[in-house]
Amino acid sequence: MAGRRRKRDPFEGLDLASLNGTRAVVTGATNGLGLATARALARAGASVILPARDVDLGRRRAEEFNAAEFGGDCSVVRLDLADLSSVRDCAASIEGPIDFLVNNAGMFPHTHSQTVDGFELGIGTNFLGPFAFTNLLLAQVRRRIVCVASDAHKAARIDPDDLNYADASWSPPRAYARSKLAVMLWGLELDRRLRTTGSPVETMLTTPGWVASNISNKPHLGLAHRIVRGGAELLANDVDAGAATTIYCLTQPIATGSYVGVDGIGALRGRPVLFGRSPTACDFGLAGRLWEAAEKLTGTEF
Repeated sequence: MAGRRRKRDPFEGLDLASLNGTRAVVTGATNGLGLATARALARAGASVILPARDVDLGRRRAEEFNAAEFGGDCSVVRLDLADLSSVRDCAASIEGPIDFLVNNAGMFPHTHSQTVDGFELGIGTNFLGPFAFTNLLLAQVRRRIVCVASDAHKAARIDPDDLNYADASWSPPRAYARSKLAVMLWGLELDRRLRTTGSPVETMLTTPGWVASNISNKPHLGLAHRIVRGGAELLANDVDAGAATTIYCLTQPIATGSYVGVDGIGALRGRPVLFGRSPTACDFGLAGRLWEAAEKLTGTEF
């Protein structure tokens, strides 16, 4: 239609050609941000493994990426990050070298419940499951690990000795923010350990801004989800623009350990840019304590 502004390519200026022929594992790739990330990788010529809790939906996504439009080489494996036995089985099923591991999967804990292994749902799904998955696959990773966090971490505090909220009050926003602070601290310590051992593997952290996704689409949140979704359609990044922060980390010559966000007002939407993190998320002592706790809880090691 005449006069309508053309949508800007969210991946404009990124070296997508460098992804051709690579092999990537992207968690949470059946919907939302992960779907957009996996789709961008497939379009760029990468072979993408899609660990998914819903295997049937994962197969449909893989078929879409393997269609003529993409010409991809994508496959699906089962993964439930809220179940450490599933995490171990999935990691064992992935053979061969991996260029990129994208820990994208995450959830907003709407109810105070636990994972199969007895962890608080938010910390178990958003941190402990991906932490174990990464440790189990680390020997196969060759280039970069990207962990999707959130600027919600800036309002959070965390006690590595009380990850299950035995001595702390629980609320959905607090639990989500705390799980994302855990991801930030995990990324900090993972980068330190990789550099200390002389590993060629680099690790990055991202926040996609506010993304118009289905994270609030829960049966008991119908009206709230419609309100959030409506606001997101007006003010937030779409999923492709949100995924651009991850693709930026996979393609740009930025320093290992970087945190990438978006450049818009209030960091709600915009183009990828190097970002600042909270002082707590820069605390190496706290990160080390959290790492030790996570190793004990998951039974996995660096």
